[in-house]
Amino acid sequence: MSEKLTRSAKLWALAAAIPFLLSILLLGFALSRQILLPFAIGWPLLQVFGYWGSLKRADGQIDHPLVKTQVILHWMMFAILIGISARVL
Repeated sequence: MSEKLTRSAKLWALAAAIPFLLSILLLGFALSRQILLPFAIGWPLLQVFGYWGSLKRADGQIDHPLVKTQVILHWMMFAILIGISARVL
């Protein structure tokens, strides 16, 4: 019953993992510097619950449009973080 992931599903899984790892990196940075703490704590939590909920509703299909929307949403959050950082510096 093990289904192999398609190339598209693997790319979407990678695209979902990158913002999550960046949010964990941001969390460590924010805890050490004591800046952006609410965003740094909330972003990984939002990703965990968002991906869990969308994968549950998509029956575990990684390349489902609902999951793709979650991935794009978190890339947009990463772009907003870069914008905030650029404005502060």
